Amino acid sequence: MDLQLKGKTALVTGSTAGIGLAIAERLAAEGVEVVITGRSQDKLDAAATQVGKAGRVRAALADPATAQGTATLIEAVPAIDILVNNLGIYEAKPFTEITDEDWFRFFETNVMSGIRLSRHYFPKMLEANWGRVIFIASESALLIPGEMVHYGMTKTAQLSIARGMAEQTRGTGVTVNSVLPGPTRSEGIVEFIRSVVDNKNAPEAERESEFFNKLRPLSLIRRLIEAEEIASMVAFLASPLAAVTNGAALRAEGGIVPTIA
Repeated sequence: MDLQLKGKTALVTGSTAGIGLAIAERLAAEGVEVVITGRSQDKLDAAATQVGKAGRVRAALADPATAQGTATLIEAVPAIDILVNNLGIYEAKPFTEITDEDWFRFFETNVMSGIRLSRHYFPKMLEANWGRVIFIASESALLIPGEMVHYGMTKTAQLSIARGMAEQTRGTGVTVNSVLPGPTRSEGIVEFIRSVVDNKNAPEAERESEFFNKLRPLSLIRRLIEAEEIASMVAFLASPLAAVTNGAALRAEGGIVPTIA
């Protein structure tokens, strides 16, 4: 299927690994010039090499989790067609041990990064009468996990921001949507699962099984999602073919969230 994305420019934050890297690769393969971001030059160079095998890529050394980092990124990339707000952090921590600093750090990284970038690029999209803003949220936005309430809070906030922005697109060619992945395979999620299961020394497959049995029992697919599976949905949402999908929170979480949620 031709997603009709050739000639577009996209910025994908948090794109040196995991879901962000997979999204960057998929968009590049569709003919999009992709700008990837990262805080480590070595990781950024490695990701740029990988994405470059699929298509056109530019790398920007910047941290959108800070106001200065966002300003640096905007100066390097003043205009785009597609913004994928993927940057995010997570951790397991008992609620009573989450400090003020933790709450602010999670909000700054997961929420403010997308707000700052959208504040710059979104008006330009409205003026051009075409654009896509996509927030990579989580099923945790709807089913707040008891082991990481601060993370769930930021994901719920992303849904609110995306919907509020979408309300401002009426009658234009701009759309704003959220994607809600479930637990997706990455180096980080493997270590997260190890931190929350009882048998931390079990083989990886057994730890994954315990995780879904005890902490995500509603999952219908009973496995970790692959980053490429999320990237496919994001690429479609970014395309002109998804023009009628706007203001939506699209689940790609393997059935963890009940239909009534």
